[in-house]
This record gives sequence, C-alpha cells and structure tokens, in this order.
Amino acid sequence: MIGWALRQLVIWGGVAVLFYVFVGDRLSHLVTPAAPVASESTAGQARRVPDRQTPNSLVYRPNRQGHVLLDAAVNGSPVQFLVDTGATLVALTPSDAASAGFSRGDLVFNVRTATANGIGRAAAVKLREIRLGQFSAYDVPAVVMENLGTSLLGQSFLTRLDSYQMRDGLLTLNWN
Repeated sequence: MIGWALRQLVIWGGVAVLFYVFVGDRLSHLVTPAAPVASESTAGQARRVPDRQTPNSLVYRPNRQGHVLLDAAVNGSPVQFLVDTGATLVALTPSDAASAGFSRGDLVFNVRTATANGIGRAAAVKLREIRLGQFSAYDVPAVVMENLGTSLLGQSFLTRLDSYQMRDGLLTLNWN
C-alpha cells in the first residue's frame, strides 16, 4: 500500500512539474496586463510594435489571451509561431513541416515528448533557416510533433538571439 502511494506521489508530482514547465510561463502572461493598443490585432495574432531606438530589435504585444504569436519563415515558407520560452526546441506542426520541405515519408517519429497534453511522438529535424524580420538563425534543431495545433518557437531559436525579455506586456527580441 505504501509503495502504491509513493508511486502515485511521484507520478502526480511529475505531472505537476511538467504542467508548470510547459504551461506555467504562458499563464504568467495572463496576469500581466498588456499596454493599450491603438487598434486591435487581427486573427488573435500579437501586434508588432515598432522600435526605432534599437535597430536590431523586434517588439511584439501579446494577444488577448496573453500569448505572443508571430510570423516567421522556415526554409523560406511562412509559419505562424507561438513563442514558448519553456519549450526546449522549435516544434513544427506536420503541415508547417510539409510547407518547409519535410515530407511525411522522410520523418521518423521516434522521439517521445512529454507535454501538458500527455506523451506524444516527434521527429527530429534540422531547419536550414528561421527568418524573423531581419534576423536569421541557421541549422536550428527542431522537432515535428504529431497532434500539435500551432508551431512553437522554443529555445533552440531564442538562444540564437542576443537577448529576449517580456516586460510591461511586451516581448522584445534583440540581436547584433
């Protein structure tokens, strides 16, 4: 009986840690009120704010749900990303991966992933280029995840920047 209780404690503790890692950062943005916007963003996408003080900088305002969605190009194809600072890698939906040149037959789904939605399968890939505004990152490690609704812009891209920060309801990306 004690063994069963300890096992349940470890399992549910692990679930709580995974929930905190994958969802906790996103939920914290819901508490921070966004600065007023002159016009509402379209289709729930984050509104890009011009930053004339720093030439190599992009600033984004979260959408109403507190998420930063932005448009980038992967291997030359447009992809809409949800910025996820808690994700280790960039993660593409199967359709975004196909647009970027990865055919379903070339993908080997042998990577197991633990997310807030449970255990999933993913295929490891290397992206030739992710372009965001005037910034490009090359040879970016990524995964293609089954059953992913929106592609995630994770740390394998974000660490290529000189810095990024969420402050006063704005996400700022900086590079040299």
